[in-house]
Amino acid sequence: MMTTNAVILAAGRGTRMRSGWAKALHELGGMALVCHVERAVLKAGLAKPWVVVGFQAERVEEVLDQRAHVVVQPELRGTGDALACALAKVPADTDSVVVLVGDCPLIPPSLIEALVEHHRTAGARATIVTTRLDDPTGYGRVVRGIDGQVAAIVEESECDDSTRQIREINTGIGIWQTEGLLEVLDRLPWHGEERYLTDAVAALIAEGHAVAAMTAPEPDLVMGINTRRELSRAEARLRQMTLDRLFDQGITIIDPDTTYVDAEVEIGCDTILYPMSFLRGKSRLGRGCRIGPMTTIVDSKLGDEVTIDRSAIEHSVVGSHSTVGPFSHLRAGTHLDRNVHVGNFVEFKNTRMGIGSKAGHHSYLGDATVGSNVNIGAGTVIVNFDGRDKHPTFIGDDAFVGCNTNLVAPLEIGSGAYVAAGSTITQNVPADSLAIARNRQENKSGWAKARRSEVR
Repeated sequence: MMTTNAVILAAGRGTRMRSGWAKALHELGGMALVCHVERAVLKAGLAKPWVVVGFQAERVEEVLDQRAHVVVQPELRGTGDALACALAKVPADTDSVVVLVGDCPLIPPSLIEALVEHHRTAGARATIVTTRLDDPTGYGRVVRGIDGQVAAIVEESECDDSTRQIREINTGIGIWQTEGLLEVLDRLPWHGEERYLTDAVAALIAEGHAVAAMTAPEPDLVMGINTRRELSRAEARLRQMTLDRLFDQGITIIDPDTTYVDAEVEIGCDTILYPMSFLRGKSRLGRGCRIGPMTTIVDSKLGDEVTIDRSAIEHSVVGSHSTVGPFSHLRAGTHLDRNVHVGNFVEFKNTRMGIGSKAGHHSYLGDATVGSNVNIGAGTVIVNFDGRDKHPTFIGDDAFVGCNTNLVAPLEIGSGAYVAAGSTITQNVPADSLAIARNRQENKSGWAKARRSEVR
């Protein structure tokens, strides 16, 4: 049985992006371009791919996060040399390699599957993926013989007037038999300091081998990204694909034109997304949620029937039947258990809030562990930072913290305790106690009337 592995070419700088980043690192739908291709390989049923890296190799390897084998191309000498580097590393029993490019993020897994099957039935030494463009400027043209078979791929810089009129272009995607391929690559001509894999097509044909072609019907899905404009167009196409997936999964999106959902976000059915909502990273939302309007959720997990209104949730967990907002901010490390209410203008950071607890308005809780059924009054501030270190606060079940209160950490407030409004608490409060830390009120009878008389 044929053993097929995948090689992703991702070594280039991407100079036309006008960027200090390697092209493979630019993000699309919340993921680096190369990660989209790696994910497509796995979804197509192939093994962990081999990714050829070069410029900023360590950073590209980092975003791949061990989901691919990494091969370093020591010098950027073109796609032919890059594939040669990979062939030196792939398992010896590999019969064929699917070659993909790291800047082609929208490639469907189904196309990779179809390519492998097409190659198996064609009996060719290589099968390339082509597509047809109304404007093929910038792409290598696929030249066919009088019999309709592939004869060569000609880079645009080397096209004559007749060849430049050809609309069928090479996508850079293909599958190659490994037998004898290294020797072919070693004989490729140099174009300056680079060898092009496309020249291997003519080399195989010259040796009497057949090269087949499979035409991709949707050019947008196999186009490489070379400029910021192309990145923007790909973003728009991917966003529409993502929203279509969500519609099919039972999600209501009130205004698709103002709703932005990254590719890896998962949402339970009967959730409603209101306008100007941004769901990013690997966020996971449960069933029956109400999100937005004007809400941002980043790499967070929400339970069922959660409501988030005009708020930001980052790297946090929100339990089922909880509500947040409007105008609140859950920063990294926040964990709300079920049935928690967070009202308007509340900020949490690295804080856990127990079942049924409430923070209604205008409060800051940082580095805190709050029990169940706790009331946090308006204007409560946990003073967790002394200018050098962060300190924890623990609030027990059923405690009540009054309005306009400062809790100076490190601090522990026992279960069932009350903290009087307007207090600044610097010492632990025992369970079921009342803590008051403010000056005693003094009323001076007639003072205001006398002052008004003096003013006259």
